[in-house]
Formats: sequence, structure tokens, C-alpha cells
Amino acid sequence: MVTWCMLFSYHVGAAQAALLLSLLWMPALLPVASRLLLLPRALLSMASGSPPSQPSPASSSGYVPGSVSAAFVTCPNEKVAKEIARAVVEKRLAACVNLIPQITSIYEWKGKIEEDNEVLMMIKTRSSMVPALTDFVRSVHPYEVAEVIALPVEQGNAPYLHWVHQVTESVSDSSTVLP
Repeated sequence: MVTWCMLFSYHVGAAQAALLLSLLWMPALLPVASRLLLLPRALLSMASGSPPSQPSPASSSGYVPGSVSAAFVTCPNEKVAKEIARAVVEKRLAACVNLIPQITSIYEWKGKIEEDNEVLMMIKTRSSMVPALTDFVRSVHPYEVAEVIALPVEQGNAPYLHWVHQVTESVSDSSTVLP
């Protein structure tokens, strides 16, 4: 181990080697470490007067990061999940809904720890549609407080992300929508 550490520190620098080796014992530091390892490169760029390279907000595919979201909704059973899924796709509030059966949810509700079997819906939509999607789900969902959480999609398959945009647009001619 000592020989590997010495060889490794020779190639990447002692500080970086120590940081990477500490990850063997503390994996929770990985997100921070990945940013810290890029720090010397950014500092060198600043010292040389050239700006550090950053990915452009819109990739060459034309996709704007975060313009599509994945929303998650839990349902008490598959029947309810299918009804809601079909309705949000028909209303073009979503391009696609995946149903993930047989999840177990453990949560606190009204001061008591609950455990339920549920179905998870993973809904792909334009981020701008999330408020309308949330309102619709709340209006038809059987739970007193329906879970609707959405996360922006930063990257992905450009044709798929384009398709999500296309399907969720208000298009009068449905024959132009991709399958």
C-alpha cells in the first residue's frame, strides 16, 4: 500500500493523493472531492488570464439543461397509477410515464410511522409543465397530500429530450408527434 501511495502521489501530487486516499475511508466526500480535484486547473486558468472551460448552457444538440423534468408521484395501487398516467399523457402534461410497482414507502404521517406498498410513477415532462401537472395530480389523486416532486434533467439522449418537448407542446395535429 505504501509503494502504491508513493507512486500515486508522484503522479497526481501529494495533496490530491491524500484527498483521493481519504475517499477510501470516507465515500461521502466523493462529491466534494471531485470538485476539489478540478480546483488546481481552474486556478491555473485564472493565473494565466484565460477563463476556465465551462460547458455551454445549451449543448450542441440544442437542448437547454433543466428544460425537461422527471416528476415522481406515489400511488396506492397500480389501478390508480395507470388511470393518472393515462390521463396526464392524454392531456399532454407528460410525454411518458413509467410505473414502478411494488415499492415500499416508510414515512411519518400525523405523528405515526407508516409503511405502505405503493406504485411509483416516473413522469417525463417539460419543466414549465410541472405546476400544471402538480395541479392535475392533486385534483385526481386519492391521497390527502399527494407526493409530486420534480427534478430537472441536466443531460440525456438529445432525441429523447426533444421528443419530450414535442409531445408536451400544444400541437393540434397529433400526427406530427413521434411515437
